[in-house]
Formats: sequence, C-alpha cells, structure tokens
Amino acid sequence: MSKVIIMTDSNSGITQTQAKKMGVVVLPMPFYINEEMFYEDIDLSQEQFYEKLQAGGDIKTSMPLVGDVTDKWDELLKEYDEVVYIPMSSGLSSSCETAYMLSQDYDGKVEVVNNQRISVTMRQSVIDAKNLAEAGKSAKEIKDILEAAKFDSSIYIMVDTLTYLKKGGRITPAAAALGTLLKLKLVLQIQGEKLDAFAKARTVKQAKNIMIEAMKSDFEKRFDSADGRNINLEMAYTHDLEAALAFKEEVQAAFPENEIVLNPLSLSVSCHIGPGALAIACSKKIDIK
Repeated sequence: MSKVIIMTDSNSGITQTQAKKMGVVVLPMPFYINEEMFYEDIDLSQEQFYEKLQAGGDIKTSMPLVGDVTDKWDELLKEYDEVVYIPMSSGLSSSCETAYMLSQDYDGKVEVVNNQRISVTMRQSVIDAKNLAEAGKSAKEIKDILEAAKFDSSIYIMVDTLTYLKKGGRITPAAAALGTLLKLKLVLQIQGEKLDAFAKARTVKQAKNIMIEAMKSDFEKRFDSADGRNINLEMAYTHDLEAALAFKEEVQAAFPENEIVLNPLSLSVSCHIGPGALAIACSKKIDIK
C-alpha cells in the first residue's frame, strides 16, 4: 500500500498549527500588500490582514510561486510515495491548472485534485482525502473520488459592504453606490466554479433567511437529503466572530440534525468581499468505504 500525504493551500482556511494536528500539509498563499509580499499564516495573520484591508491597503492575491509548490512536493516525496494536492477551485484561480501542468513531470506520484472547492468546503475535501488515504486509497483513487463529487457543495455568502466588490471590479461603481444608498445586503453563491450573485436583501435578517432557505432547498432538491444526515454543514465569517456565533444559533435551529463547523473565511475570498460577511456552506458526505 502506498504511503500517501495530503497537501492543500491556505485557501482551505486550515492554519499551519491545525495542519500539523491533522497530519496534512498546507502551502501558505502569497499576498501582495502595497507591493510587499506576505505569506498567509506565516507573516500575515487574520488580524494583520484586516487591519491593512480596512486601512485602504492595496491588496492583491497571487498564485503560489512555482518553486514553492515543486520544492514542497520534492520534500514530501522523500518520505511519502504519493502526494494528493488540493488547490483552490480552477474557476477562481489558475493555480490549479498550473499545478496540474507541473505534476505531469512527477510520473503519477503527484495527483492534483480539481474539485471546484474553496474555503470551508475545500477544508472538508482535505479531511475526506485524509480519511480516504487512511482507508488505503491511492492518490489516483482519491483524486477520482473527490472530482466525481466536485459539484456536491454549496456556499452562500452575505456581503456586509459593497466597497471591496467595487474595488475588485466585480460590480460597477454605480451599482455599488446604489446598493450602499439603499443599504442592500448582497448574497453571493459558489456552486462549482465561480462566485456569482444570488440575491439582494434589504436587511441582514432578510439576507440570513435567504441563505437558510437556499440551503434547505439544496439539501432537499440537489442532495436528496432533506434531513441533512448525508450532509456536512459548515459556516464561515470575515472578522466578526460575535456576529457569526449569533448566526450559528439561527442556522443550528434550522438544521437541528447537523453538527455545524464554523471557521474564518479564507483570506483570498475575504479580500474581495471585506469584513462583516457571513456564510453558510455544505458538502455531501463521501462514502469512505
């Protein structure tokens, strides 16, 4: 049986400390802030990131450096037979495609998973991959299982401010100005490849209800699991844990059969939507056997 190690990047939201406890490897994502490069969770904490974001810093996301990726693979292959690498969704970054091209030089020892995940759903994929490896699956088998389930997930995100969507060019200045004037709360969705608009709400309460009802619909119609027993339910937030914990109580009341895992939203998403965002996410459970 091959000795398989699971590797991901910090878009999964898994910290370096958590990775050590989980027995996986996390490649820190690079960010350029006012032209200076930082690595997530290495020399850029969540607090530092939001301080710089709210101070108006020029923040740009970046792909992992090619050398950082291949050097880590080379290091891991000295101890392990195979590497399963789970980067962020190919629909949100070209880093997945680049990693796949690099993996072609490794004679099947590195398998790059393109299962269209980001943040908390990506985190779940890492957990699933780890469990599959422990069950004796090869790197290729793990890749195939995760990719077969790539559309079995949903994320709904309530954006508290339109400032950062405007700054990133994802909405027009006019739309942002009108939305701000009307105090609209935009609800975004990620189902598969891209981040798209889902709904507009006049209040935070209405936005929360929209997300909960959308998730209930997904449970029943997309995943054929109205009671949620076959679903991993997750939540995420940006820079406001108190609001996230309060929302968690509402979500738990709506889904009493599900254990909810709450984590900060990964910084690569946060820089485009800003602080104060709340998210519900889910992924269909994978049969490890």
